Amino acid sequence: MAEIKNIATRDSYGNALKELAQSGAEKLVVLDADLSAATKTGIFKKAFPEKHINCGIAEANMMCVAAGFASMGFVPFASSFAMFAAGRAFEQVRNSIGYPHLNVKIGATHAGISVGEDGASHQCCEDFALMRAIPGMVVICPADDVEAKQAVKAAYKHEGPVYLRFGRLAVPVFHDESYKFEIGKGEVIKEGSDVSIIANGLMVAEAIEAGKELEKEGISAEIINIATIKPLDEELIIASAKKTGKVITVEEHSIIGGLGEAVSSLLSEKCPTPVKRIGVNDEFGHSGPAKDLLKQFGLSSENIVKVTKEFI
Repeated sequence: MAEIKNIATRDSYGNALKELAQSGAEKLVVLDADLSAATKTGIFKKAFPEKHINCGIAEANMMCVAAGFASMGFVPFASSFAMFAAGRAFEQVRNSIGYPHLNVKIGATHAGISVGEDGASHQCCEDFALMRAIPGMVVICPADDVEAKQAVKAAYKHEGPVYLRFGRLAVPVFHDESYKFEIGKGEVIKEGSDVSIIANGLMVAEAIEAGKELEKEGISAEIINIATIKPLDEELIIASAKKTGKVITVEEHSIIGGLGEAVSSLLSEKCPTPVKRIGVNDEFGHSGPAKDLLKQFGLSSENIVKVTKEFI
């Protein structure tokens, strides 16, 4: 059995940008807010320095620069921590990118509780909610290295604004190179009949582990990866809900405004189904080792198993 690799999706982001440029993406330009070593756009900068611009610690201005590039026919990727890209620069993203529906891609790294020691000020668990609320904005949170790199390349081809969320923590690579990512399409990782567990980002690996443990106890869980939070794969989610009759959502984000709320809204309108949301429960995080914090906030396979057993 091959050893499972662990790669942070922020590394995938930097490598994908480099691969895009190497493949002839002439319109690509990468912007960063003085964090290229952390966001990993430094990988791209080293190979293509003429296509990389450090906008300094001025995220709001960077979004306006990106809008300017897009209005001239370029495809800019504006990069920073999620707290700054979605939070500090929200007005500029809304008014300068979203409102004119410009072809800007936002690469947001260091999202969620797994930022760890950086603490509550940097643990952005509100970005899905903020970006989903902008009309026409595509919101993507890939689960591993393979999916993340494909998501970046799909975003480049997509016409319109895209928000891509990447993590700081290294996560298992469970996709092989045959996997094909498509914006708006989810993925059934494991078939099941008793409950549907719908996850995204680093929580997909936890859901997979939870599914294995539940199987040992005679509980058949359908594991679904929904990397594109907006637009949702409505057909897949409804079909799974009809099949199992119960749905659990798992995300490294507030239970308010994220994947859980999107799935609940969909099902309440089109296929009323009992739903249990696992996420950050309307509270701020705090500093600490990432893996310890994930367990503390219930973002672990153990808690998914516990919640599932109680739910069914």
